[in-house]
Amino acid sequence: MKSRTSAISNKACRICLVRHGETAWNAERRLQGHIDIPLNTTGLSQAEATARSLARAGLRFSALYSSDLERARQTAAAITRLHALPPTHDARLRERHYGHFQGMTFDEAEARHPEHFRRFRGRDPHFALPDQGESLVGLAARVHAALEDIAGRHAGESVVVVTHGGVLDIVHRLATGQPLETARDFAIPNAALNWIEHSAGNWRLIAWADESHLHGALDELPGT
Repeated sequence: MKSRTSAISNKACRICLVRHGETAWNAERRLQGHIDIPLNTTGLSQAEATARSLARAGLRFSALYSSDLERARQTAAAITRLHALPPTHDARLRERHYGHFQGMTFDEAEARHPEHFRRFRGRDPHFALPDQGESLVGLAARVHAALEDIAGRHAGESVVVVTHGGVLDIVHRLATGQPLETARDFAIPNAALNWIEHSAGNWRLIAWADESHLHGALDELPGT
């Protein structure tokens, strides 16, 4: 985890991003995408632990935003119960659509569609998988738009955003300037806390992958 830097300015928006808790498909290492898989027992416990961690920190949040997929909604609901923040669900915070890979493990995807898998694992930024799949460029555009809107509404405030691993991959790159096509070299655990800040039109990373409140969490699939 990277340490936090100096306090935010009066007009900066600070966002705590949370990846949803674990699902059965996370444990099976399956690509979920837009398929609506709920949290498993571990994921429900992780969501509660995340909510308690935010409460113990004594932080005041002005709003809670969440993907509209069930695994994110369930995670956000745990935060709502402890912080009395009604969630705003935004489809732009959904996971990347993985087209005909959705529901498959990596091994299955590679065996059935080797050329598509090669381009997918190679992080070709303009490659979109068949059957409504989303390119990294397309995903980045919608994630950037959602975060810019949130930051614009909450200047000088702190908010929580519950989302997905693929989205957090984009967020980290937005805050650090790392290109879309480079291999991921940072963790994205289920239910961890990730902090970014928006100020004067710029994004920066404050802290990443804080899982000190968890007893082990699965990282996002490599290459996604």
